[in-house]
Amino acid sequence: MTKQWVAPRPGGSAVFELVDVTVPAPGPGEVTVRVRAAGMNPADAKRTRSGAPADFPVPIGYELAGVVSAVGPGTTIASGPVAVGDPVLAFRVRGAWTEEITLPAQDVFAKPATLGDAEAANLLLAGTTAADLIRVTGVRAGETVLVHGASGAVGVSLLQQLRSLGARVVGTASAASADAVRRFGGEWVAYGDGLEARVRDLAASGVDVAMDCVGSDEAVDVSLALVADRSRVATIAAFERAADAGIRTIGGAQPESRAFRDSVRQRLVDLAGRGDLVVPVARTFPLAEARAALDVLESGHPGGKLALLP
Repeated sequence: MTKQWVAPRPGGSAVFELVDVTVPAPGPGEVTVRVRAAGMNPADAKRTRSGAPADFPVPIGYELAGVVSAVGPGTTIASGPVAVGDPVLAFRVRGAWTEEITLPAQDVFAKPATLGDAEAANLLLAGTTAADLIRVTGVRAGETVLVHGASGAVGVSLLQQLRSLGARVVGTASAASADAVRRFGGEWVAYGDGLEARVRDLAASGVDVAMDCVGSDEAVDVSLALVADRSRVATIAAFERAADAGIRTIGGAQPESRAFRDSVRQRLVDLAGRGDLVVPVARTFPLAEARAALDVLESGHPGGKLALLP
């Protein structure tokens, strides 16, 4: 038996419970991983806020880092051969907030030695989302990109990935997060009244692309005012506004996005291994203290990624 956090019924993080579960032995195409760190994302609770009772219980957590404890017959992982004792990371996981788990090997990657467990466990959900935003908006070297919510997890990954493309990035954030935006290659601008004018002052030659990671009306309105081509405005949060405004939306459940995100996982792991994609971690918590960690996560200002350590 192992400990795992689950949502036994709809209700979001308020209903999460730590329960005992059985870990099945891995079959062909599967590995079992002893978890060293589980990543935390707003989506962990979002997906359990509603749904049919028959769809529950739902195991919590999408990504993790750990050590392989068993390998199914004839199995290799996404990055190649694997053996018991190998350090790995994984994403798309169903139930990462646990001590041990059996996973499809296609979602498991060798963890670079340069990458800590908490960082590795928080790399791919935000990283693949950022890469998907870049894909759908077609960013090219030399273009100017406005990123709303540049100090959040997806925003920080965007800053770094856009910098590697040779794009100029203007990132919105609070004054308290200005240094974080600058650290990862962006030009900081404060959100709030007068945002459009401040961006115009910074980017006198115009804004080519806008990416919204917050979902506020301000983010959508300013993006529409600054970017002439609405196909080059994309959001991961303002879905209702997007439909009316004719801008792009992306989500991991969309077949095209899902396939693309799966295809770029190894590239992002390689970037992180070289130090070209940094995952700032604010705090770690014991697995049993997930509720306290959720309070920090859902405050909206954790100051970096959070991880649960079994």
